[in-house]
Amino acid sequence: MTVQWTVGDKTMANTPRVLIVEDEPNIRELVSLHLGLEGYTCEGVGDGRTALGRVAAERFDLLVLDLMIPGVDGLSLCRAVRNGRLNQDVPILMLTARREESDKVVGLESGADDYLTKPFGVRELVARSRALLRRPRTTAVAPLRDGEDRQAISVHGLDVDPARRRVRVDGRDVELTDQEFRLLHLVASNPGIVFSREALLAKIWRGDTFVTVRSVDTLVKRLRRRIESDPAHPRCLLTVWGVGYKFADVQ
Repeated sequence: MTVQWTVGDKTMANTPRVLIVEDEPNIRELVSLHLGLEGYTCEGVGDGRTALGRVAAERFDLLVLDLMIPGVDGLSLCRAVRNGRLNQDVPILMLTARREESDKVVGLESGADDYLTKPFGVRELVARSRALLRRPRTTAVAPLRDGEDRQAISVHGLDVDPARRRVRVDGRDVELTDQEFRLLHLVASNPGIVFSREALLAKIWRGDTFVTVRSVDTLVKRLRRRIESDPAHPRCLLTVWGVGYKFADVQ
């Protein structure tokens, strides 16, 4: 069953659209109520299969996803969204009742951008959602900012064209999210230069409050899966243990 919430008489045409996937009706309604009060258009579903149909049919601006849902579990749904077309780059906030770090890491590595552990505070939910919604999305291509390098790069079989936001790997087009693209463009423009995780946080996330160095590691893993022939043994995007990451030197 799909339920849609609106608050007051706000115009819904130009407001962010949020899909809430949560099988507990009370939590689903709570999330929808408070995000609705922020001016978002919220749609709630209670199982993974219904959610799959919704993300394949319509574009959303934010996905709030419970880890433990019937039909298709949250991790599988998250991976399906990231491998899809229409909402490949949608920000995903994962809700989980599990407190172990390993469970949270698995969620992030499956494509989630952030997570909240139940029980969570409403103010934190709203703040994290707001931070995710501030991030630009690839399919609505973000223009280059003043001072950003527009020079195309060809190195190690990768072609990166910042003017067109286009990436090719060994002659094939590769679709990247905005964060993945900015990370790749930054390091590929500076081969051999080591970037600390803190530096990458500042440059890629641009001051978002609710991100940590773990987000950098997750983003690197996602990018490697897209550009490396063997992500477990990367030849381009390299780890500098104890420091951060660098793009392989040009010989």
